[in-house]
Amino acid sequence: MKISELMDGIRKKDLVLPEFQREYVWSRDQAKQLIVSLVREYPVGSLLFWKTDDPPELKNIDNMPEKLGTVQVILDGQQRLTTLYMLINGEIPPYYKDVDIRTDPRDLYFNMETGEFQYYQSTRMQGSPAWQRVVDCFKDKELKVFEIARKMASTDEAMFHLAETLNENLNNLKNSVTVDLPVQTVPSQANLDDAIDIFDRVNSQGTKLTDAELALTHITGRWSHARRVMKQKIEELDEKHFSFDLTFMTRALTGVVTKRALFETIHGVEQDNLEEGWRKLSKILDYLATVLPQRAFIHSTDDLNTTNALVPLVVYLSENDGRFPDEKAIQNALHWLYAAHTWSRYTSQTDQRLELDVSLVVREKRPWESLRAQIIDQRGRIEVKADDLEGRGIQHPLFRTMYILSKAKGAVDWFNGAPLGSTHGKSYSIHNHHIFPSSVLYQNGYDPENHLHVKIVNEIANRAILTADTNIDLSNRLPEDYLPEVEERYPGALTSQFVPIDPYLWKLDNYTEFLVARRESIARNFNEFMDAMIVEPEVVYGKSIPEIIELGESATLEFKSTFQWDMVRNEVNKRLRLSVLKTLAAFMNSAGGTLLIGVEDDGHVIGLDRDLKSTGGSLDKYGQLLGSQIHEYLGAHCSPFLDMRFEEMNGDSVCVIDAKRALEPVFLRSPHGNEFYVRMGPTSRLLDSEEMLRYIQNNWE
Repeated sequence: MKISELMDGIRKKDLVLPEFQREYVWSRDQAKQLIVSLVREYPVGSLLFWKTDDPPELKNIDNMPEKLGTVQVILDGQQRLTTLYMLINGEIPPYYKDVDIRTDPRDLYFNMETGEFQYYQSTRMQGSPAWQRVVDCFKDKELKVFEIARKMASTDEAMFHLAETLNENLNNLKNSVTVDLPVQTVPSQANLDDAIDIFDRVNSQGTKLTDAELALTHITGRWSHARRVMKQKIEELDEKHFSFDLTFMTRALTGVVTKRALFETIHGVEQDNLEEGWRKLSKILDYLATVLPQRAFIHSTDDLNTTNALVPLVVYLSENDGRFPDEKAIQNALHWLYAAHTWSRYTSQTDQRLELDVSLVVREKRPWESLRAQIIDQRGRIEVKADDLEGRGIQHPLFRTMYILSKAKGAVDWFNGAPLGSTHGKSYSIHNHHIFPSSVLYQNGYDPENHLHVKIVNEIANRAILTADTNIDLSNRLPEDYLPEVEERYPGALTSQFVPIDPYLWKLDNYTEFLVARRESIARNFNEFMDAMIVEPEVVYGKSIPEIIELGESATLEFKSTFQWDMVRNEVNKRLRLSVLKTLAAFMNSAGGTLLIGVEDDGHVIGLDRDLKSTGGSLDKYGQLLGSQIHEYLGAHCSPFLDMRFEEMNGDSVCVIDAKRALEPVFLRSPHGNEFYVRMGPTSRLLDSEEMLRYIQNNWE
């Protein structure tokens, strides 16, 4: 059925929407992509209607007029039809009310010269006759192409050529209403239960693709061998004890190719870029499979609680020719990796945290200090305290951290002397062992039915790492019997696993004291090990303006068109200053970031000319104004954390302000009182008093 006929059916209420359908939920981008697909003659899916003279309760129709007779109830496709109705007719379809439309796509514009679609941007479209509202293109049958061409062309000849282009693109858009959309119809003999059952089947049938699966589908669509080469690499790395899945490979490839962590960002990337990114990624993974066992004492992916912790490392290496540039980089990278693993950086809010951390990696040449700050923001600290181990079992990341740390200390099996970092095979696979046997503890005061007792018996502080055959041979021997033998046979084997040497603590009656002592030993050794890895503070170096703009806005990067010039009113608007100051405050209260003034949201550089005219045309005076406003509204104590400079790009000046994380909370003195902002994704969020107190308590002592 032609789209024009479908639109008439909706207008005449021959096509209606049942009340059990959800409201219009499409985003503006989904609406734009639909019209783009139609103009490009891409398929946009089929529609499903139910033809009936006894419809269910309908949206926005209280009583069925007699003239309606048999109607067609929309079971599938209402988001597409609603979008088309608003863009073609410029009105909300009769089955909806204004309140039902959460996002309105009618501000979509069409460039008649290039065929591009974009939502309204004043600085880009104002004064440009090529940009016309899509609604007007459909509704205005008298759109004067030659007048538009005359305004744009410098000569008559150019005008005629341009008019042809404008007319062709406009006709392509208008002709989209003649496209036939496939329609399936549920027969009229179906009842309401049948219709709802069909609706449920259509909307829940099959297994929904995960974001990773959908991304891989897009990748394979462009590069048919992608899945095959990924699986081959997975097999190769598995032989080296690094086990990855297609989800990790897709995420890592996305990071290398797009410099982002979100799966959706790789949609539409061309085959050449995908293959080049894969070549880089394949070498990086081989490099990590060599470096991690040698330098990090991570001998397999089983040593990590999630492989997601490797994604920022992969992206960093892709930015540095596939390897760590120097010893300092290795040390800082591994220090961060241990911290990210220990404090479960990516076991929740994975997409958001990876997106933030990857943005830091690509924005800064030495990102480790900023990445560590994110962990501190999340957990309050990096160092481990003895209390952190209390009641923790082997599923907690701290157990794997203890194992890695033991290998770093040169730990060996207590009875066969095999180094724990190089034992492989079934008999010599790694097992955890109860230093005080659980069966003995349960026979001596600890109740296996008591949840707290079970946690105490099985906590990390009562575990040692041994090979399989030793763990079996030990059976139920008490530590006061076998630990002296271990120390005699392999001196240092106990301390390399942080077991207190005092024999008094090895007695069954002193189990509680043993746990306290070993928790303290594990925590102290971890902190000393981590502290020794960082020789001196990191120095963060910024990238060039084009490199920064290419990254796009993120949690640590924001663009502002102006400081105080109102682009709409075309005059000075001092209230706009607060927008810049708010962003700086949010950066200093979060992980830091970079603010560019003179750059629009889409990365288009407009320069500082408008702002400069309002300050006398001098960069010095402009900088002085910014500085005075920072002092007045944020406080003079913020100066050490802000670095301002001016750079030129294609003849336009851009103001760059690099903000570091402040040593104390930063408040914006606004007309509404002191306000506290933090970064939440690519936006600055105002926290209420309760959120602010909790945030400050978690982030500053």
